[in-house]
This record gives sequence, C-alpha cells and structure tokens, in this order.
Amino acid sequence: MTTIKRGFADAAHGQMHYRHAGEGKGTPLLMLHASPGSSRQLVKLIGEFARTHHVLSPDTPGNGDSLALSAEEPTIVDLAGAMQRFLDAVRVDRVDLYGSHTGAAIAAELAILAPDRINSVVLDGVSMMKGEELADVLANYAFPFPADREGAYLARVFQFCRDQYLFFPWYNRTRAGRRDNALGATADIHAWVVEVLKANETYHLNYRAAFKWDAEARLPLVTRPSLLTAAENDPLLDSTEALAAMLPDSRYVRLPRFDAPDFAGARAAAMRAFFADHD
Repeated sequence: MTTIKRGFADAAHGQMHYRHAGEGKGTPLLMLHASPGSSRQLVKLIGEFARTHHVLSPDTPGNGDSLALSAEEPTIVDLAGAMQRFLDAVRVDRVDLYGSHTGAAIAAELAILAPDRINSVVLDGVSMMKGEELADVLANYAFPFPADREGAYLARVFQFCRDQYLFFPWYNRTRAGRRDNALGATADIHAWVVEVLKANETYHLNYRAAFKWDAEARLPLVTRPSLLTAAENDPLLDSTEALAAMLPDSRYVRLPRFDAPDFAGARAAAMRAFFADHD
C-alpha cells in the first residue's frame, strides 16, 4: 500500500497544501487537479505513479487547503505562476506534468511559462468555450456557497457535486443535459463535498478563470512534448479532440469511459508509454 503524505509549502501569496508520494529516481511528476475540489481527487492516480515517480500534487490556490491568490478572480496565467513558485518552494527544478480539466489549462500555461522546467505534459480533458456556451456557464456554473445558520448551503454544495456526475452543465437537469455516466462511490462524493466546503467562498474563482481561458490561442504556444487524453464520456471529449490537432509535437489517446473497468489501467498505460518516450 502506497503511503501518500501531506505537507504545506510556503509560496509568496501564502501556504499551499500538497500531497506527495514515491521516491522514484527519474523525473518527478507534478499532478494538477480539476475543479472543484483538491488533490484528494487524484489520490488513486498519485498512488499508481508513486511506484515509479516522486509525485507531487498541490491543491491549486483557493481550493482544498491552499490559500487563494487574492479575493479577486485570477487568470490561468496567474495560477501557472503560482505553480512555478510551488516548485521553487519544494526545491524541484524539472518535472513531468499532468493536469485534468482546470488543471490541464494550468499545466499548459506552466509549460508555456517555464518550458525549461517541464519535461513533458499530459493534458487530460481540455476545455474550449466560446460565445453563448461561455456566457451561459459564466452566468450559472460556479458561485460561492456562503454559510448560513440553517445549513442550507450544505445541501446546495452536495447537490452541486452530485449533479456534476449526472448532468452537463450540472444545472441543466433535463433529458438534453443528462450525462451518460454513473454516480461515483459514496466515499468519493463525500470527500469531494468536504474539499469544496473547505474553499466554499473561493473555489469558483479558478473555475471562472478556466472557462475564460482561450485554449485555441494558447495551446499552440506549448513547445514541450504533449499527450492529450479524454474519456469517451468526458464532457470535454469533443473539445480535447479538436484541440489536439492544433498542438505541435503532440499525440492524442481516446480513453474508455470513466466507469469502465479498464479506464484507470488504460490511462496509466498511455501516460507511462508517453513518459517513457520522452524520458
């Protein structure tokens, strides 16, 4: 059983919480989680790669137990800068890089910002929103959940997390919005809710930054070898496939459904083969 440890790094804006495991002698692996939540969402993937890598996975600023950059909405470039300062704080010079959804956007910008510190990068589900779709999610998707004396906010956070399994966007609770997806395990839903509650008034800031990020303009600036992946039932499958063709020095792997028994193995195998080719 892999032991995943936890710690805090002192960055310029404040402390960043992170999970870490493994003592591999090769290139360390930095993993960036999706929104909302924290590095708790990546514990299975951290455990998988800790067998061969030293894995570090911070809670992005304003999520989990990491302090937000400020009370204002950051840009993805701002968040990438925070990740560069995190690497400085933990004294890691160069990494392989993995990012999921919001984490993928941050990973791409980190590869643009500091290519000399990135060996290769895996982008797992990349968003590209424009026009009416972008306006809709900015108006309806992510807002703070301020506490109230009745505890109603607790139910709202639970529904927000649960319904992301069932609908996309989560608030489109119609037949048209229904996802082809199963609910997660009760333990995973509970843990997800707890992590969002930790950042109930800041988690939405990074979400909004990710929605606004112009993947079509920014991804072609990534110069490091890149692997793009997406599961068959990932809401970002179509955008990831379209963007893969725009990224120089990249490959694309379509993964099985999230709830397929071979999903985790297929993702790990694709990543390991890619890292091996660019070691």
